[in-house]
Amino acid sequence: MKIALLMSRLRVEEKWLMAAFEHRGVAYDRIDDGEMVFDFDNGPGDWGKYDAVLIRSISYVRGLYAAQMLNAWGIPTVNMASVAATCGDKLVTSAALKQAGVAQPRLRVAFTPESALKAIEELGYPVVMKPVVGSWGRLLAKINDRDAAEALLEHKETLGSYQHSVFYIQEYITKPGRDIRAFVVGDQTVTAIYRKSEHWITNTARGGQGETCRVTPELHDICQAAARAVGGGVLAIDVFEDPQRGFLINEVNHTMEFHTTAPTTGVDIPGFIVDYTLCAAERGHCQQFMPAAYPMNALVGV
Repeated sequence: MKIALLMSRLRVEEKWLMAAFEHRGVAYDRIDDGEMVFDFDNGPGDWGKYDAVLIRSISYVRGLYAAQMLNAWGIPTVNMASVAATCGDKLVTSAALKQAGVAQPRLRVAFTPESALKAIEELGYPVVMKPVVGSWGRLLAKINDRDAAEALLEHKETLGSYQHSVFYIQEYITKPGRDIRAFVVGDQTVTAIYRKSEHWITNTARGGQGETCRVTPELHDICQAAARAVGGGVLAIDVFEDPQRGFLINEVNHTMEFHTTAPTTGVDIPGFIVDYTLCAAERGHCQQFMPAAYPMNALVGV
C-alpha cells in the first residue's frame, strides 16, 4: 500500500501525520500542492501508484480540484471531492444541514446590499455576516445596528469581488463564552474541545483557549448527523450551545487543524486520520470505522 500526503506547508499537523504513517510502517510520499500536475489527456500517470491521497492543502481551491481529478480517476481521497465541495462553502453546508434536518442558527442569504439590509432587519440585530468561503474566523462581522449594517454593506459592495457579493447572514447566538469543536472520523466522534474566549469569536486561530469537552450521546448524535449530511469522512464540527434550543451546528470543516485539540485532549487525532486513510485505501470508503490508534504522547512527543 502506498499513500500520498498532498500538502501546502509542513505544519505541526503534517509532522504528526507523517509520524503516524511511519509508526504504522506505511509507505507515503509528500507532494507539494504547488508542484502537482494533472495530465488531463493521458490519465493519472504517476498518481496511479497511490492507493489513496490524504489532502492537507491550505488552499480550498487546490484541495478541491485535486480531489475532483483524483476521484475521477478512481483514487480515493480524504476527504472526497463531494465532501470538500460541500464543506468548503458555508452556504452549501447550510443547505445540506437544512435538507438533513440538522439544527443550525437561523440564516438569510441575499445578493444585493438592499436585499441584505432587509434580510438583516427581518432577522433582527445583532447578526453575524460571513464570507461563504473562508476559515480561521477571518472577515466575520458582528452587526449590532442599522448604521453598522449600512456601512459594512457599502464596504462589501465597493470591494466588489465574488466573495463580497453573496451576503451570508446568520443570527447571533449568545454563547456561554465558548463553543465546541468536535472531531468526527467515520462513524466515531473521537474527541471534542471547548474553545473559550471573552471575544465573541472563539476560534483558536483568533486566541481562543482549548479545554477538553466530554463527548456526550447528544453531542455525538448531532455531530454524526452533521457529518452524514455533508457526506462523511474526517471532519471537524463546530457546535454552538443555545440556551433554548440546545446544540446547533455552526460549520463543518473538511481540512482541519488540530494542534490545539490533540495536546489538550491527549487523543491521537493524527492516528485516527491515518487509520481512516488506510481504511479508505483498502475499501474505497470507510464510514463504519474502528480506529486502532496509538497513545498521542508516544506517537508525537507532545
